[in-house]
Amino acid sequence: MIILLHSSKTMRVPTAGTQPSGTPVLVDRAAELIDRLRRLTPAELAGAMTISPDLAEKTRTQYVDWSPEPAVAAAEAFVGDIYSGLRVDSFGPADRRYADTHMRILSGLYGILRPFDGINPYRLEMGYRLPGLNLYQFWGDAIAEQLPARGRIVNLAAAEYSRTVTRYVDADRVVTPKFLTVDPKTGQPKFIVVHAKIARGAFARWLVTERADDLTGFADIGYRYDPALSSDREPVFVCAEFGGKGLSVRLT
Repeated sequence: MIILLHSSKTMRVPTAGTQPSGTPVLVDRAAELIDRLRRLTPAELAGAMTISPDLAEKTRTQYVDWSPEPAVAAAEAFVGDIYSGLRVDSFGPADRRYADTHMRILSGLYGILRPFDGINPYRLEMGYRLPGLNLYQFWGDAIAEQLPARGRIVNLAAAEYSRTVTRYVDADRVVTPKFLTVDPKTGQPKFIVVHAKIARGAFARWLVTERADDLTGFADIGYRYDPALSSDREPVFVCAEFGGKGLSVRLT
């Protein structure tokens, strides 16, 4: 089994993180991509990424300063709701080994990462439409080629990232869990973005720490499997009351 996550838009340099334990398998392609990104002006970056001029300047500086040498472990550097749910800082040594074997993080710059591969700070979402640079064309099937030829793929990545894999593998291999929250006004389950993101991270954490194989057993932060809403390729988990509020600064 392979667990797919995706990188976050923002990163941090952890003050108490572990040393990276590996090098990204496609780091040479990342260096090639950086050379092309360095040719873009801050104005071009600001327009393509819909960010402020100051953030565009910072982003370009990251490209200029980027090095293939490992700096921080990927899963400890990414910041966002998925990683709040993942809580990788509490993984034990056996969990980290299992995650490095079974978890992969899809990245606009690095292509595909193991969670404790060493990376440098950057900003590059897979869906960005950059001048003269289409990331889907750049990566092609190179990301999917790094995955095992057989076995289940648990897709917890956003669609803009997972399409770098799903278009190149047998659809029957891919399972994409869905997470819904009951609307107190209607009593019906609905999709809430921040809840679903945290749930994806919590689901990945559960797969790692429990070495789970039966996906329907997930029962963390209030979610339970709903067989009536589920299919083999899209198991659905519903929470009556979301239990992950303390995991995200957006919900505190």
